[in-house]
Amino acid sequence: MSPSRPKGAPEAGPGPARRWRKGRGDAGRTPLSGAQRALLAASFLITLGSFAVLPYMSVLLHRRLGLGLGAVGFVLAVASLIQFAGGVVAGPVAGRIGLRRAMLLALALRTAGFAAFVPGLGSPALAVGALLLVSAGAALYLPANKAYLVDGASEAARPRLLSASGSAFNAGMALGPPAAAPLVMGSPGALFACVTVLFALVGAGHALLPREGSGAGAGGRSAPAPPVSAGAPLTPPPAPLAPTATPATPAGAPPTPTAVAPMPGASLPARGGGERRDRVPGGAATAAAPVRDRLTASPGLSPFVVTVLSVYAFMFFQHYLALYAVPRTSAGFYGAVLTGYAALLVVAQPLLAERVAALGYPAAQWWGFGAMAAGMAAIGAGGHAGIAVGAALLCLGEIVLFLKNDLEALARSTAAPASVFGRQRLAAGIGAFGAAVVGGQLYGAAEAAGSARGFWVAVGLQCLLLPVFLLLRRRTARDPEEPRAAAP
Repeated sequence: MSPSRPKGAPEAGPGPARRWRKGRGDAGRTPLSGAQRALLAASFLITLGSFAVLPYMSVLLHRRLGLGLGAVGFVLAVASLIQFAGGVVAGPVAGRIGLRRAMLLALALRTAGFAAFVPGLGSPALAVGALLLVSAGAALYLPANKAYLVDGASEAARPRLLSASGSAFNAGMALGPPAAAPLVMGSPGALFACVTVLFALVGAGHALLPREGSGAGAGGRSAPAPPVSAGAPLTPPPAPLAPTATPATPAGAPPTPTAVAPMPGASLPARGGGERRDRVPGGAATAAAPVRDRLTASPGLSPFVVTVLSVYAFMFFQHYLALYAVPRTSAGFYGAVLTGYAALLVVAQPLLAERVAALGYPAAQWWGFGAMAAGMAAIGAGGHAGIAVGAALLCLGEIVLFLKNDLEALARSTAAPASVFGRQRLAAGIGAFGAAVVGGQLYGAAEAAGSARGFWVAVGLQCLLLPVFLLLRRRTARDPEEPRAAAP
């Protein structure tokens, strides 16, 4: 018969903890604070304005300003490198000056850059300088934006917050290009002026956000402190130990160690920026133990490396789908695929966020890269249906890999979240750069051979081999530890 426990006392183990969280409301279901809602709305407006002009930048630089295609490619490559790789510098900067100030500085840079485009439409040098200024602002803004969003939030709330952020950004990406299409070639000056005003207004809204650490995160709520009566000690006395029956110890046997009751409110040390883990009554940790188990189970899987390879695989689709799809279907169909892709991200990412968070890291890689490989194969089959199905599968792969990489990087690091997201941006920049270099040569070779479909077959094979490479790397990293673990 199991030992009795006081009525209402929490049981040990993860099962009752889950039931308690379900009864009280999971931390991931905490309502968003006003600051978080405002930041998500701003994220939508920022990408709406940015993607009203940036996707057309190659056309403006080439047709309106007369730059050669080689020069256009070089300018865009440098701008992309600044935007992605600059995140590794942006993280420490945001940590030094503060997240809200970093976002304000980033928006000031981007506002100035878009404003410089208005006179820059007649000067290639001024237009290139304006583009680089916009890219520098983007590099600083995104790490600070994500870090502010998860500031003070529990680990259980992070998947929902980051997926909501991704949906806000992708909604702007979906609506920006069609909204700007009527103006981009006929009246680009008016378009850049409107975008400048939009960014100035968004920057003014950021100035009204509370400073980080003031309770904006985690739904803006904190546990109320218990009332302190006059003359009461500042620290609570230790809880008395409940009397327990001690079994008899045979003569000469070592004393049996007795379990020490935890102090009320005790919790595991925090990781990842020092935020506090959710706790059940009696001090049982709820979120830290599963994370700790995952970390010890997969020591060789670096989120930085996986992010590099994830973006590398994905950017083949991003860079070269237009070259493949437009001649075989139409520009209108290609635009519809991009809009449907972004809309699917907006809807599906929040719905799948908790499932993705519950996946182990190796399983997430199998699912993510597998979906990308299937998507590349479907695109290679050609036709309207193949391209549409392939885009949907690649959307699934992006949701799984990109979200899981960010969550894993946060969970494994003791650095500030802004620095973590900055390193993730650097990893994305390395992957995008590699895909651009390799993809150009690979697509050219496929076209020279008379079969552009071979390009998608080759990319799909890469996606199949990447999780195998990562699994071997994990085993290699784990094998040296096994003899030491087996030693007495």
